[in-house]
Amino acid sequence: MAKAAARKAAFAVRAAAQAGAAGAEGAMQAHLRAALAGFEDAPLAGYMPIRTEADPLPVMAGHRGPVGVPVIVAPGQALVFHRWSEGCALTPGPFGARVPTDGVAMVPRVLIVPLLSFDARGYRLGYGGGFYDRTLAALRAAGPVLALGYAYAAQEVPGVPVDGFDQRLDGVVTENGVSWFD
Repeated sequence: MAKAAARKAAFAVRAAAQAGAAGAEGAMQAHLRAALAGFEDAPLAGYMPIRTEADPLPVMAGHRGPVGVPVIVAPGQALVFHRWSEGCALTPGPFGARVPTDGVAMVPRVLIVPLLSFDARGYRLGYGGGFYDRTLAALRAAGPVLALGYAYAAQEVPGVPVDGFDQRLDGVVTENGVSWFD
């Protein structure tokens, strides 16, 4: 119940933040590029923005290494990632996110993660399917992974409600800079 109420409030905050963020995209992208320094050749997964999500596509398009986007296989499953490049053919996927038509799989070591809200501990509130929590747990079990939330500063809340399976982010990038978590 706490997460459902937090999601409802977070959707409204994010929509207002996006509407008021005219001109902030350049700063957000510069901070994201800075956060990715040292990972230029690493396999990177971002996301195709939906609703009022902050848009990482310009940074993804300029990444030197392979780039992918998430694909939902089924409820209760971890995400898989398919190779993406600027201008590639896309098909509508679940929940309105577009996915590459050719479906070439890739495994990221760096993730740009969408969110509804985040807190100073590094926890994020997503849409409630647990897709990123399952995915991060599986990827981290296979080796090191850098997970960066990408959001507007107004999306920070004092505390995100968490469960035992919630995965922490390594950092969050906003128009104000990068916050790293221990």
